[in-house]
Formats: sequence, structure tokens, C-alpha cells
Amino acid sequence: MFTGNGLQRSIARISALVVLSLSLMILSCSTSKKIETTDTGNPFIRDLYTADPSAHVWADGRLYVYASHDIYPARGCDLMDQYHVFSTDDMIHWKDHGEILRASDVPWSTPDGNFMWAPDCAYKNGKYYFYFPHPSGHPWNSTWKIGVAVSDQPASGFKVQGYIPNLDPMIDPCVFVDDDGQAYFYYGGGGTCKGGKLKDNMMEVDGTMQKMEGLNDFHEASWVHKKDGLYYLSYSDNHDVDGKHNRMCYAVSKSPLGPWEYKGVYMEPTDSYTNHGSIVEFKGQWYSFYHTSALSHQDWLRSICVDKLYYNEDGTIKMVIPTSGLTTTSTATK
Repeated sequence: MFTGNGLQRSIARISALVVLSLSLMILSCSTSKKIETTDTGNPFIRDLYTADPSAHVWADGRLYVYASHDIYPARGCDLMDQYHVFSTDDMIHWKDHGEILRASDVPWSTPDGNFMWAPDCAYKNGKYYFYFPHPSGHPWNSTWKIGVAVSDQPASGFKVQGYIPNLDPMIDPCVFVDDDGQAYFYYGGGGTCKGGKLKDNMMEVDGTMQKMEGLNDFHEASWVHKKDGLYYLSYSDNHDVDGKHNRMCYAVSKSPLGPWEYKGVYMEPTDSYTNHGSIVEFKGQWYSFYHTSALSHQDWLRSICVDKLYYNEDGTIKMVIPTSGLTTTSTATK
């Protein structure tokens, strides 16, 4: 029988053991979620599954990547939510700025949510505009809306302001702001790519959307960049051989809305059934961003990657050969 100080000491010892046990359990759970690799390189984000990288260089000199998120365990493309932003100033060290938006933040989201597919971001008039597709009803694939969230910061504080009205239900928004400040909006899916001007408010189309002519076998994932006065529209095609899908292709034009001249493939299929990319210049070097399934070896648990991109003297793009920095088997759990 315990009395006085003896009872207090026993209680203290028991409490200490409980705290220690809980601490070890938490440490064990935390450690199990870490990605164990012995090298650097691709995929450059390894602690969660990411896809559809949209890369931009903003006025602070950093390169930012806006990515969608495949949630573990894989259930297919309908289990995607919680957009993240990553940034770097040297293409080696990456900062995860955390989640910036999820389906539950979207006013027109359906109860099942989750369909937060490939996004993009643009900057104009002191604001950052984050564009994302999200369905508003059933069937989900015919009720897509392109939402717009706005912030004063490139990687936080985004609030949904609504969606671009009067659009066909398609996906994969891309916004390109030309040298004169005019913004252009592109999106597509199911074999159709459309583009048009945006009004100064960045939330309405100025005029009508028009089909982008001259693209060969367009599937989805439109992206527009400009180099030496020439506009490049890159995208994924419908290639499907032996379970390999989505080559990355491109076309060029002297106008941001075409007509476009198809130039070919710049990346063959990766180990993932899908691919979705962006092209950006950073500190004098051009880069190709894309995704693979290198961490998971599952089509719907993808990881974002980047490799250098080069041009020929005539302006055509040289083939990008995906690289890997993995030297051990790795898996993420989120």
C-alpha cells in the first residue's frame, strides 16, 4: 500500500513511462512516412505523391512549381486533392510551402470532392491567380468548372473567388501572360484544345474561346511558353502502346492563338500511364517539368520531375531524356 510521497513518486514514474511510450510511438509513425533515398535528383519531391507540375519564375527570382496531389493508397485519378507549392533558387534545394487549396474550400464542390486535377498559376497587377479544374455535379466528367483562387503571395493565402463563366466542361487550365501584359487562357481534353484572351480581371474570357488549330493528336495538358518571339504550345498526345501513354508533343506559332504548326515529340512516355508537363526558363537555362511513377511504380501515385531542355538552332526542341536520382526503392505514404 502506497502512502504520501511514495504514491506520488510511483505516479510520476508511471506518467513518465506513458509519455516515453507515446513519444516512441509518434516517432515510429513519423519515421515510417519518410522517404529513404541515397541520392539527389528525380523525383525532386519524395515525401508525398505529386503530379502535373506547373512551373513559373516570379519577381522574387525563385522558381515555383504548383502541383496536384495523388493521395495514398492509390484509387485512381478521382482521388486527387490538396494542391501544394514548391520553390527553389538553385534547382537543388526545394522548399515545400505546404497546401494552398483543397476541394472542401471550393463552393461548388460535390460531396465526394477530390477531383482537383492539373492546376496553373499566373501573376498580374500585383496578384497571383491560381487556376484549377473541379466538377460541380454528376456526372463529374461533364460538369467541370475552371476555378480561380487569388492571393497577394505566390505560395499562400489563396482564396477562391469563383470560376471562369461560359466555358465548355474541360480541364487542364493554362494561363500565359505575354510581354505586353495581355493574358491568354488555354484548356482542353478529349481531343480538343481551346484558347482565348482573358480580361484584365483575369477571371473572364474577353470574346470567345477558339479551337487551337494545327495540333496533332492532342489529348490534354496544354502549356504555352515563348522564346525568341515564337510561341510554343506543348501538350500530351493519345499515344498508347504496351501500356505506355502520353508522349509530350509541341507546336509553334507566331501568334499566341495560332494557327499552330506541329513540330513533333519532345519526350517519349515515362513509366507512368500519364504525363503532364511545363516548360520554363530559369537563370538562363530552360527546363522541362513532368511526372513519373518512379517512387510508387503505380500509375496513379505519381511524382514530379525536371530535366534540362535544349533547342536546336532552328528553334525546334531537342528530345528530353528523363533522368533519375533514385538508388534505392522508395515509397511515400501521403
